[in-house]
Amino acid sequence: MIKIGKTVVSDDIGDKFFVCDLSKCKGACCVEGNLGAPLLEEELPILKAIYEDVKPYLSAKGIEAIEAQGVYIKDWEGDFSTPTIDDKECAYSLYDEAGILKCGIEQAYLDKKIDFQKPISCHLYPIRITNYEHYEALNYDRWDICHAACHHGASLGVPLYKFLKSPLIRKYGMDWYDELVRIIELNPTKS
Repeated sequence: MIKIGKTVVSDDIGDKFFVCDLSKCKGACCVEGNLGAPLLEEELPILKAIYEDVKPYLSAKGIEAIEAQGVYIKDWEGDFSTPTIDDKECAYSLYDEAGILKCGIEQAYLDKKIDFQKPISCHLYPIRITNYEHYEALNYDRWDICHAACHHGASLGVPLYKFLKSPLIRKYGMDWYDELVRIIELNPTKS
């Protein structure tokens, strides 16, 4: 484990290879699972504020799901997540012409309609953060649907922490990321 400030980072984040291969997985992480994307409490008012700007990017079923369930939901454990379409894909997702699920929020961001890229849980995936009383634990969430991403990352020689540089900096800042890189590169391990 790597300790930086109030975070504890799994060694896997430093020594496993990973690069999404959407041509293989088709964005399955936006469909699989038992809930939508986990949301931080501070993201809830953002989703409310950007919904009208994101709405043109969504499918009719996505809009229907959001308008029926709300721009976010609260689950049985009191956690927040994005609504889903028929308990499957995230209501904010849409299929492109190649059948790959993309994020409507991110598409609006890329078109400069909004300044929120997407929920941090999506941006950081396959890293999942668990909050504890005195620290946050960052763990690599291994999932069969990401098998192609592991092979793709290995073939390119890109470790998970480098693939997720941008969202890690977004969440924790440049100083934190530089410290992560320093620690990992001082203690190299093989994937």
